[in-house]
Amino acid sequence: MELKSLRHFVALVEYQGFARAGEAIGLSQPALSRSIQNLELRLGCTLVSRSGKGVELTPQGELVLEHARRLIAGSTAMRNALRQFNDLEAGELLVGGGPFPAAGLLPRVLGEFNRRYPGVKVRLEVQHWVALRKQLLNEELELFVADIRELQDDPLLQVTPLQQQPSRLFCRAGHPLAGRSDLSPALLAQYPLACFRVPDIILQDLRRTLPREDPQISLECDNLDVLKRMVQHCDALSIGSLDILQDELAAGTLTLLDWPDLMPGTSFGLVTRAHGPLSPAADAFIELLKASAAD
Repeated sequence: MELKSLRHFVALVEYQGFARAGEAIGLSQPALSRSIQNLELRLGCTLVSRSGKGVELTPQGELVLEHARRLIAGSTAMRNALRQFNDLEAGELLVGGGPFPAAGLLPRVLGEFNRRYPGVKVRLEVQHWVALRKQLLNEELELFVADIRELQDDPLLQVTPLQQQPSRLFCRAGHPLAGRSDLSPALLAQYPLACFRVPDIILQDLRRTLPREDPQISLECDNLDVLKRMVQHCDALSIGSLDILQDELAAGTLTLLDWPDLMPGTSFGLVTRAHGPLSPAADAFIELLKASAAD
């Protein structure tokens, strides 16, 4: 079976229409329709329901889509590995990052990687660890760095701890609680909590450290830059490690609250698939990553 037909099928699903998909991949609508029909004939099943309500997959279509994405990703990974076999002057590296490492560790490592290997195209996908795990297992990523507390016992993953850092409670400059030394759980509970999406184990710690009525987290955002800007414009409290707050603390736009370092901290690590080789670019990236995390 040609990968080209599978690519056409995946494009049809992703762009949700023959016209949009054909335009995106440089194929006329009739040609794309014939390609999908020929794929269905070769597979002996209907992949797309022709109901006129957009692209609706049949159960067989859902199954084929899952395998098609893996086959395409595997083909891309093989080409990248071959291009990088003798040197690191070409190819592509697909990396994922959770909110905390994407705000601190990963920019430093990516900058150094680009300086050493400018010919390798790197794409960074910043997501929650659940989404990153799915992308990794679908071979849409080669590795990711994220919170590992709910991933360490996953038999499909190889997990390597990298860093642990305590978190601090912070708020905007000029907040009613800023500078106060008489903070208490009851006083803190009067203000909403803004936070990234957290694993259940951290949520339990948050409930003990900052008891409040549900919802425990009122403003949820996995983009830490956006989260910090939100806190600057409201009375919500938030948590973060010092390395991702240092610029705002130095500028005086955010301030730390006088609350003990008992907040749930960051615990992130490197995650790859448990089985399967890594590309030379991934090996080089991991070497830089471990060196930077150890500093």
